[in-house]
This record gives sequence, structure tokens and C-alpha cells, in this order.
Amino acid sequence: MSAYFWFEGIPLSTIVYKREIIEESRDKFVIRDEDTVILSYPKSGTNWLKETVCLIQTKGNPKWIQSVPIWERSPWIETQKGFPILINKEGPRLMSSHLPFHLFPKSFFRSKAKVCLGIGRITLQ
Repeated sequence: MSAYFWFEGIPLSTIVYKREIIEESRDKFVIRDEDTVILSYPKSGTNWLKETVCLIQTKGNPKWIQSVPIWERSPWIETQKGFPILINKEGPRLMSSHLPFHLFPKSFFRSKAKVCLGIGRITLQ
């Protein structure tokens, strides 16, 4: 069995992703106007961006960061663990994604959600 599967031209790890979740998140997941979405390339400082956004949301109070794991504060839209957390989460949600725009939830493009965009990385390291 391959460690990857192809979904609309993108290779995705079978360890983290399921085709059904990618399809459901793209076609049915509703991004609300009050949500904040962190979009970034893999290995481009996403966790630093998450920590910064969490501190901004709590006006600098580190209690949330110190008491709740990062994967619960900002779950990944496209993963097997993150998607169910987001479906059941109330209030303004903070979420993350490495998905390219053509696989991103369609509702995002009709929402007024806030976007934090992590822009790439120097690959000559």
C-alpha cells in the first residue's frame, strides 16, 4: 500500500489525510464569518504564526497557549483529527490549512473570515 494518494493532482499522505475528509471539507464544511484561518505552505513557520495569532486573540494572555495543545487551538481543516474538532467547535474558530486554494472549502470564498497567510520559506537551507 502506498504512503500517498493523489487527489486532484496533489499527493497527500495516507497517514494524515483521507479522501473522504478532503472532499467533505471542500464541499460541505462551512467557514463562518467570525472564523480565523491560517493558510501556509508546509515547513514555513506555521506553528509560530499559530502561537502569535493565539496571543493576539487573547490580548497577550498566555494561559490558553499554556493549557491547550496547539492542535486543539488551531486544528487542521483537512486532517482526520482536526476536521471533527472543527465541526463540533462553537463560537469563533481558529483553524489551519496547507491545502491549495482549489481544494479549500468552497464556503471560504463566500465568507468574511479573517485570513492569516504564511508566505513561503527559503529552501536553500
